[in-house]
Amino acid sequence: MCGIVGYIGHQGAAALLLDGLQSLEYRGYDSAGLALASGEGAFRVTRASGKLSNLRGKLDLHDPSTQGIGHTRWATHGRPTEENAHPHRSADGKIVAVHNGIFENFLELRRELQAEGAVFQSETDTEAFPVLVAHLMAQGATFTQAFRQSLGKVTGIYALACMHADDPTRVLAARSGPPLVIGLGEGEVFLASDVVPLLRHTRKVIFLEDGDVAELTREGVIVTDLAGNPVVREAQHIPFDPVAAEKGGFKHFMQKEIFEQPQAVSNTLLNRLPVESRDFIPLELPFSESDLRALQRIHIVACGTSWHAGLVGKFLIEQLARTAVEVDYASEYRYREPVIPEGTLIIGITQSGETADTLAAMKEAASRGARTLAICNVMGSSATRLAEATLLTHAGPEIGVASTKAFTTQLAVLTLLALRLGEAKGTVDPALRAELLQGLRSLPAHLEHLSGLEPRLVRWAHQFKEAKDFLYLGRGPLYPIALEGALKLKEISYIHAEGYPAGEMKHGPIALIDRDLPVVALMPKDAHREKTLSNLQEAAARDGRILGLVTAGDPGLSAIAEDVIELPEVHPWLTPILYALPLQLLAYHIAVLRGCDVDQPRNLAKSVTVE
Repeated sequence: MCGIVGYIGHQGAAALLLDGLQSLEYRGYDSAGLALASGEGAFRVTRASGKLSNLRGKLDLHDPSTQGIGHTRWATHGRPTEENAHPHRSADGKIVAVHNGIFENFLELRRELQAEGAVFQSETDTEAFPVLVAHLMAQGATFTQAFRQSLGKVTGIYALACMHADDPTRVLAARSGPPLVIGLGEGEVFLASDVVPLLRHTRKVIFLEDGDVAELTREGVIVTDLAGNPVVREAQHIPFDPVAAEKGGFKHFMQKEIFEQPQAVSNTLLNRLPVESRDFIPLELPFSESDLRALQRIHIVACGTSWHAGLVGKFLIEQLARTAVEVDYASEYRYREPVIPEGTLIIGITQSGETADTLAAMKEAASRGARTLAICNVMGSSATRLAEATLLTHAGPEIGVASTKAFTTQLAVLTLLALRLGEAKGTVDPALRAELLQGLRSLPAHLEHLSGLEPRLVRWAHQFKEAKDFLYLGRGPLYPIALEGALKLKEISYIHAEGYPAGEMKHGPIALIDRDLPVVALMPKDAHREKTLSNLQEAAARDGRILGLVTAGDPGLSAIAEDVIELPEVHPWLTPILYALPLQLLAYHIAVLRGCDVDQPRNLAKSVTVE
């Protein structure tokens, strides 16, 4: 979960690389560093622990070097100290490397190299790589040969960039797992873990695949496999606007991205649900109608917020397509030896398309004969290349670590997918289909309306910012939204929170309810309303402080709740998208009032590329 940047060209590398690291700080912010080629057989390496601002204060931004690599770290091996920050060097300082991933055999490599006299300065797995390259060069290998040989000796996953002080005309890079993207300019080449840092310089990019080795020079890039055989990787044009990755006047990226949700959902539906038509364009899937009808079972694999989207997807698909759905944490899926019969589709849901656990689960299912589909926000990511089919969410760049617009657009895509599968199987009632399509068309406007509720949610935040615990309750497809609301609060405010099905409250959590426990109740006017109201009356009888989100005009909670916020009435199966936004705002404002780092909460990273 780290960010890599690299550059070789004609611009000053220091400021350019630091700017790139700023764009990638969501991927890691325990420490950071840069290595700049001096052209005099040495590197100028600057590292700092903590936030990127600490590195900025130590750098000479007017350094004349036009070549370098940089890194922002989220610690996996070794504490977040300056000594463990990247770039790491060989003992003679001639070789520097930055690394995203994990070398599983690094202890074995360290012991072997120490037996040969090597000295290590850090606790990290990464340092073994430049030391190993230097060791192989001492035995007669060239820099490029030693780089390739070292790749053959490490096991695990990696994205790597490496330079040699005596070879200042090239940067070597390699990928096996975590993403690496190359940006092509005029007389300059860029390298990054994500497209975002590249967008202000170029829209022409190459996504490296697993097993690729790249040589970057000012003239361009050469891609080969591990054995040195040429590999063709076509350049792609990326349409993202770099302005979309800026805060645009909002205090935090998370706040900006919460309020971008009406547009993000509209973008998800664009061209799939034309405003001027009463119909919708069937999702482009490389499966025939007979393939879709033959699906007997669907496995959804995801992590964190995307897993909650998968739980909502289960409700939608089983209701509309009458197909059995299992939802698994991707990190558990392949280790439970899942039963994958013929006719199984696996759906991997991942914002970044690089979540290591989700990719591993998809590969496991594919190896057992399952068809594969990715729901993803990043075109060209690993998930989109691994899967047979991809449904892009079109949420745009999401910088805040805690996912917001990526989540609601995943829900929108899952709704369209459920309709598509139901149509293929002939299980969707035409009247219901028309009602859902009209509801989806109206959804962006309803989401826009919710921005007016922010002052009420700010009052809730002021009232409960010192609470030690929260309980979120919902039923049916709102139960996963209760889970998501609790997760958002935990992620960014560090308050303990739990999400529960309202009907399960009496089987344990009711023991926690007292005057000090806020209970956030999700009670739209749906088939579960009466049962949910009964459950909440049980909480009120034990002095629970109920905060209700209800359908406009519903007085059911007014007698027992401390406060109630009314939301627009939508079809019950669209309520998950609508009810997610106020919960995001509540978590955001509580975190701000508590002085938390909203965009980069402690211990978390945006794209989790290690298992």
